[in-house]
Amino acid sequence: MIRLLWRFGLLVLVAAGFAWLADRPGTLTIRWLGREIEMSFIAGVVMAVLAVVILWFLWSLFRRLWASPQAMGRYFAGRKNRKGYDSLSRGIIAAGAGDATAAAKHAAIAGNALSDEPLVNVLAAQAAQLKGDRAAVKRIFEAMTKSPDTEALGLRGLFSEARQSGDVGAARRYAERALAANPRLAWASSAVLQLQSAAKDWGAAAATLGQQIKLGLVPAPEGNVKQAAMLTAQALAEEDKNRAQALELALKAHKLDPALVPAALVAARVLITQAATRKASKILKETWVLSPHPELAELQAHLIPGDSPDSRLDRVRDLLKEDKGGLEGAVALARAAIRAKRWDMAREALKSWSGNRPQARVCALMADIEDANGDKGRAREWLSRALTAPRDPIWVSDGVASPRWTPVSPVSGEIVPCEWKAPFEMPEQLEPDAPAAQPTALPEPPPKSIEAPKIMVQQRPPDDPGLPEDFDPPQSPGRRQLPADG
Repeated sequence: MIRLLWRFGLLVLVAAGFAWLADRPGTLTIRWLGREIEMSFIAGVVMAVLAVVILWFLWSLFRRLWASPQAMGRYFAGRKNRKGYDSLSRGIIAAGAGDATAAAKHAAIAGNALSDEPLVNVLAAQAAQLKGDRAAVKRIFEAMTKSPDTEALGLRGLFSEARQSGDVGAARRYAERALAANPRLAWASSAVLQLQSAAKDWGAAAATLGQQIKLGLVPAPEGNVKQAAMLTAQALAEEDKNRAQALELALKAHKLDPALVPAALVAARVLITQAATRKASKILKETWVLSPHPELAELQAHLIPGDSPDSRLDRVRDLLKEDKGGLEGAVALARAAIRAKRWDMAREALKSWSGNRPQARVCALMADIEDANGDKGRAREWLSRALTAPRDPIWVSDGVASPRWTPVSPVSGEIVPCEWKAPFEMPEQLEPDAPAAQPTALPEPPPKSIEAPKIMVQQRPPDDPGLPEDFDPPQSPGRRQLPADG
């Protein structure tokens, strides 16, 4: 509509111009080559306009004739490109459908028509993968890495091929190269982190996690937890070699995740060797409130090496002032009381947890209490209940139990720090115990020559590491055991 109005306005202006010239007649005389041409002024204007139109038409015709070869070339090139893109589209569909023959055919056609199209290499790689020609796939991806536009895509393809073939070193090199070219590549960052953690390169893994948090590739809370796990693993590795470095790493991990038990344990152990017991106790109490754990209580009790069991009991009771700790607090208090020979206190601590289906460690502690009080029958009763009692807590990661804390899942290889919990129980183990009959008299212990009865072992659940029923977890996620009481 606007164009029509413009044209109408132009015609009006032309008509007005000619009317203005008609109202002002005049004569135009042209002398050229001994001749004289005389005409009216308006006729001269019309002839000049016609001359300009004719010249413009001749110039346009000449340009078209001059550019006709290029126009024909562009026409055939466009036709070839249309054919190539049509083959490229058909090839991608065929590759998605799993038709290796059709995908290879269309890839060849598209490659001849579209030599500079990156998607042609992608289609050719897919066709080669469908055929199982890994040499061709690798060659295509290596060619893609030579172009800045397709370098990242080629590196990802080479990484996938190396991982499938089991070449971990090559896979890590390709992922690191892609990450160096573009730090925001999520797949490259995740792959590098997984390979670094699998190789126990904790320092590099912590640096990669820090970069992920900085770039926003992972949420900050999740990234801090994972980075704390990496720093803790590095601190455990350095504890026996470089205590100063281990303390620095453990304190960083504790700051990122105060609930991480192994970080608090490493920091406290090193601080105890430096006679900084007050700072060690502060760290242990901070973690105990968030994650009650028996090793925290053990280390709190042994803040001062060589002191009396009563002093250790007092420090455990001081720890429980911060938080009772549920079952973990009760077990820790009972153990400290038993070592101090405070049997009534130990029994009172376990009173709320020794009812229906107590854990094996509770049964063992109750057996120690009854044995110390001279009730051998009830001691044996508690030991027999310990054989079928629910399992004690242990470090579990992705359903796999481990006697020691590990920062990496043994199933997926991802950074999944262990959790302190009871492993999976079989359904028949969850049934309540039948009430035990009270013995009228203490039975005599069997002679040593009599063979002990055989106990049928139940089938272990999938996350059971195969440890014996009476397995007592080590007192430290590292390698160091606390000294036994004198």
